[in-house]
Amino acid sequence: MQVTVKAHFNKQTKDSKKELVQFYVKGDDEKKPELNQLTREVVELGIEGVDQKLTCEFKKSSKDSKKTVLEFIVKGDTSAEHSFNFYRKAGSDINLHIIESQMDIDDFREEQYEGVEYQVNQDGIASVSPDQLTLEDVAEEQGEPEDGDPFSDDDLLD
Repeated sequence: MQVTVKAHFNKQTKDSKKELVQFYVKGDDEKKPELNQLTREVVELGIEGVDQKLTCEFKKSSKDSKKTVLEFIVKGDTSAEHSFNFYRKAGSDINLHIIESQMDIDDFREEQYEGVEYQVNQDGIASVSPDQLTLEDVAEEQGEPEDGDPFSDDDLLD
């Protein structure tokens, strides 16, 4: 399913946990039933005139007497270079293409939180979470190779 609406690219915000984009729908496009059907689904957002697309969770659609607001949470692995042209349109009126994705919402949310958890201390040094494996932990589990080369693998010679 795909729907195209006239919208105002209201804002884009990013914090340490998520990135959010928000649009105000304009005119009769507010009444399109497809908007309600796509809510809480994974979608791809496209803007007319921009080659890049953003994979997002269609978080919510809210309507009051003045406007309809669409909010999307952007997939975590979107690079700044990939989304730069998309975000240049912020603050302007656009034609927004919302395309249903094949990705499942559970897979989307799972991918959001992959990676290493860390914290930067006052002295500027990062420390990883206590359950994060270190290279030493891996070496202890596997046993050091006899020649001391951690990349050698005697099993390959057999």
